[in-house]
Amino acid sequence: MLEISQLRVCYGESEVLHGVDMTLRPGEIVAIMGRNGMGKTTLMKSLIGMVPVRSGHIALDGQEITNLPSYQRVAAGLAFVPQGRMVFSAMTVQENIETGLFVRGGKTVPENLYTLFPVLKEMRTRRGGNLSGGQQQQLAIARALATRPKVLLLDEPTEGIQPSIILELARTLRRIRDEMGLTILVAEQVLSFALDIADRVLVIENGQIVHEDSRANVDEDRIARFLSV
Repeated sequence: MLEISQLRVCYGESEVLHGVDMTLRPGEIVAIMGRNGMGKTTLMKSLIGMVPVRSGHIALDGQEITNLPSYQRVAAGLAFVPQGRMVFSAMTVQENIETGLFVRGGKTVPENLYTLFPVLKEMRTRRGGNLSGGQQQQLAIARALATRPKVLLLDEPTEGIQPSIILELARTLRRIRDEMGLTILVAEQVLSFALDIADRVLVIENGQIVHEDSRANVDEDRIARFLSV
């Protein structure tokens, strides 16, 4: 569903991603883990087109998207929830979600989004800036799902969220995968969350994939050593 081959990304003359290879199968949840500064966010931004690639290829459901602008990648079926959520603080919850509908020409928020996130239905007239961190994260995911994606990218979704909400978020992501058939790629530092949701766990270190485990064979101690400072 998502294939990344020999992806190299630079900031100026400094190369940050050094030939990253990764394949995500349909309906799979993959967690990519690593400490701050190892390349997780750069990878996510390069996939959605916010950061240009120097070389390599990105294919979504068999379609080459490497050189497409971000809005065309969204139209092709890629959705992105950035680190920090980035909701529109002055817009209502409903208006935030509606911004995702334009990609498919939609007018009305699908009821299944409110079923996934009932708190958003209760607060649909509240401004996005007045929500808690966990509620904003749910809103950002709902906005992304409104584009009807094939692949959902989430960058550090647990950042700044209390533990009880993290557990709820994990359940919701599995439900999104099961009910909507999405492929999900999560960049994360919280190992317990990654192990709760992921079919596979990858570790990125200094811009390269250095470790990979299936959920059934995951070596928690080894991954934890990669994450320790």
